[in-house]
Amino acid sequence: MCKVSSMLKFQSQPQSPQAPRSTKTSIMIIGGAEDKIHGREILQTFFNRSGAKEAKLGIIPSASREPLLVGDRYRSIFSDMGAKDIMVFDIRDRESASASQWQTFLEECTGVFMTGGDQLRLCGLLADTPVMETVRQKALAGEITLAGTSAGAAVMGEYMIAGGGSGESPNRSLVDVTTGLAIVPQLLVDQHFHNRNRMARLISAISAYSDRIGIGIDEDTCVIVEGDGLLSVIGKGTVTIVDPGDLLFNNEHTVGATDPLSVCNLKVHILCHGGRYNMHSREIIIDPGQTGNLQISS
Repeated sequence: MCKVSSMLKFQSQPQSPQAPRSTKTSIMIIGGAEDKIHGREILQTFFNRSGAKEAKLGIIPSASREPLLVGDRYRSIFSDMGAKDIMVFDIRDRESASASQWQTFLEECTGVFMTGGDQLRLCGLLADTPVMETVRQKALAGEITLAGTSAGAAVMGEYMIAGGGSGESPNRSLVDVTTGLAIVPQLLVDQHFHNRNRMARLISAISAYSDRIGIGIDEDTCVIVEGDGLLSVIGKGTVTIVDPGDLLFNNEHTVGATDPLSVCNLKVHILCHGGRYNMHSREIIIDPGQTGNLQISS
C-alpha cells in the first residue's frame, strides 16, 4: 500500500482535442428541485456569491410556459434574502431578447439565475441573442455569478440533452442531443439524475460525444464550476461524473438505434457534498478528512 498524501489526486489523461477553456467565475449547475423553503442552501450560495446584500440579480424564466409566475417566485425568495435589486427578464420571443432594458440592467448585474422548464424552449428563445451572449461573456469573464436549475442546467454545455427515456439499457434512441449554450462546453449535463433513473441515457449521450464529460446531477444538488475547471458539489444528493477519457471500445457508430451499446473502460465517479473534481486534468481531489477507510494500491 502507498501512503495517503495530504491531498489525493486520481488522474486519467483527457483525450479531447479541444484546449480547455478556463472558467473564471462561479457557474452553478443545479439538478432541479432545489430547496426553496427551509435551508435554501443552494439558492443562498448563489445569493452570497452574487454579492449578498449588494446583489443585483437577473432572473431568466424563459424555459417555463408560466414565466411570470416562476420569475416572481424566485424574485420573492431573493428579495427575502435581501438582494439590492432584482429584474425578471420576461422574454417570450427572440425579438424581445434584443430589448435595451436587459442590456442596461446587465451592465451592473452581479448574478443571473436561469429557471427550470423546457431546455429546448430556453435555447430556442435565447441562443445567439444579444442578451444571452452578454450573459455568457460576463459569466466567462468572471463579472457575474451564473446559475441554472433543471432546464437551466441542461443548456450549460456546447451540447445538451434535450430529452429521452429512462430505465432501459444504453442505446442511441434513449437520448436526444442538440446544441446548448456553450457556457461550460466541456460538459454534457443531465439533471433530476438518480431521481428519474437517467444513468443509461447519460451513458448513451456520452457514447456519441466521447470528447465531453458527462455530469448527472441529483435534485437539490449543485455543481459549482470555478477557477481553472474545478467542480465542487453542494447539496443533499450526489453528482455522477462519466469520464470517457480512457475509452477502449464503443460500438455506438455500428449498431442500430435501438440496439444495446457496448461502451468499455468508462470511468464513473460519484461525489456528494464537498466532493471536488478537476474537469481539465480529469482528477478527483480528496482532502484528508474525506479519506475514511480509503486504501490505495501502490
